[in-house]
Amino acid sequence: METVTVLGAGYVGLTTAACLAHLGHRVHAIDADAARVHRLQAGEIDLLEPGLPEMVRAHQQTGHLSFSTDPGSRIGGSDAVLLCLPTPARVDGSADLAAVRSWLPHLRRHLSPGRRIILKSTVPPGTQRQLVTVLDRPDIAMISNPEFLREGHAIHDWLNPDRIVIGADEPESTRYLSSLYTSLDAPVVETDPTSAELIKYAANTFLALKITYANTLAELCEHIGANITDVRTGIGHDPRIGNTYLDAGPGWGGPCLPKDVRALVSTGTRTTTDLGLLHALLETNAYHQRRIVTLVEQLLPRPLTGARVAVLGLAFKAATNDLRDSPALHIANLLAARRAHVTAYDPAIDASATPTAGQLTLTESATAAVAGADVVLVLTEWPEFAELPWHHLARDMRGDVVLDTRGKLDRTLLRGAGLHLRTLGEPFSEIAAARTA
Repeated sequence: METVTVLGAGYVGLTTAACLAHLGHRVHAIDADAARVHRLQAGEIDLLEPGLPEMVRAHQQTGHLSFSTDPGSRIGGSDAVLLCLPTPARVDGSADLAAVRSWLPHLRRHLSPGRRIILKSTVPPGTQRQLVTVLDRPDIAMISNPEFLREGHAIHDWLNPDRIVIGADEPESTRYLSSLYTSLDAPVVETDPTSAELIKYAANTFLALKITYANTLAELCEHIGANITDVRTGIGHDPRIGNTYLDAGPGWGGPCLPKDVRALVSTGTRTTTDLGLLHALLETNAYHQRRIVTLVEQLLPRPLTGARVAVLGLAFKAATNDLRDSPALHIANLLAARRAHVTAYDPAIDASATPTAGQLTLTESATAAVAGADVVLVLTEWPEFAELPWHHLARDMRGDVVLDTRGKLDRTLLRGAGLHLRTLGEPFSEIAAARTA
């Protein structure tokens, strides 16, 4: 059993702290946000993440997991310190490392010789080298160890990783980190710190590329009459391509992919590398979000200005309450900017919150959001949307069209309710033909 300190009790830090305690280590998590720490000490978890609240509370009770705002009392007695701090995007797209750098004086002052710093924050390639220089403690090793967690699946992903990436300058650090994760069954990628940092950015950027390619294919299918489901299935059987991240949708977003793609572009500008592909990736993703607004406008029998649009889903994905860089929220705001009357519902978003400065009307239920709507727009893949009482909802709607950007609704069910279902990647003429049949 190791004694470790986790700096940062946000999404990655809290998950890491809880899972390390689950592996049997003694973990102390430190965060500069006193209000957050107070809630955590009381067992209150702000994040919507399956299994995380139960794991945190269980290990608090055993004494293996604790929280505070005081770094001095804990860092000195730790075998290792894990940096799980935010690296948000600056205006120019580069990663802001202020939170990471702010802890270096504490580490320089309190960490005992021979201990290790494990850098889990997503940072630009070369950051570990810079931090080692600023830390100026040759007796302390710093290891790059990026995380690959999916929101909504974080506990599972942490305990069942598809790989563990260790970027270290000496074999002893690699052995140490492997021993810290000794009960995890996953291939270990042993490399240098800069390569480890690039692996994280490269992975997220590649996922964004796949999603954008799928959305581009879906649009092409709409114009030429092809079936996107069959196309996706056909190319997905090629093991070099795979069948994941090929679902058409409203574009990618969330706290990781947009930030990491922009940061990689920013990294490229400091070299002679041509990253035009990634510039196009960002532009195309923004286009596909605007395209959803265009589709809504085409589906309406009346002008978009003044039309009532019901939006189901605001979180960037299901099983989370995260609105950061959410394509759903962005599209809803674009509709409101076009002076549509937008009512929105998300089961994980408190209707009393005002994340859009009053541009949207947030409701307590899907029923309230849909009432009087000219069109319903499904933007987040919450399973409960497929189970809504569509026969009842249809009677309260003014229009008869549902645009499901996630492809999760049952066409037969909606047809039985007298509604026309539109999904991405299908010929647009189908609804017009159905209306005249």
